Amino acid sequence: MIAKAELKFVRGSARKIRQVIDLIRNLDVAKALAILSNTNKKPKVAVEKLLKSAISNAKNKGLKEDDLYISKIVADEAARWKRYRPAAFGRATEILKRTSHIKIELDLRSGFKK
Repeated sequence: MIAKAELKFVRGSARKIRQVIDLIRNLDVAKALAILSNTNKKPKVAVEKLLKSAISNAKNKGLKEDDLYISKIVADEAARWKRYRPAAFGRATEILKRTSHIKIELDLRSGFKK
């Protein structure tokens, strides 16, 4: 792990975010950004922002963007916002607004040195 970034309490279910991160797992950073820019899913905005943050962290350490790839990216469930709406016969039904934590780690491809 050369650089990492983490985004907490992203508004969206982990299941839907995993659909987006599965597209870019183990890819070069430039290729991953290209795929994300052409993806038509809502979580791509948060994932793209997180990837750019991790790239920036790696550049701060003196590394080039061309040498990096996504070694690990995961989306885990976070707290749920609980809301209620009226239902029949005076009852209330629960609405769960899900949130997620996304973690990304970048590493150097084998053959590259610091």
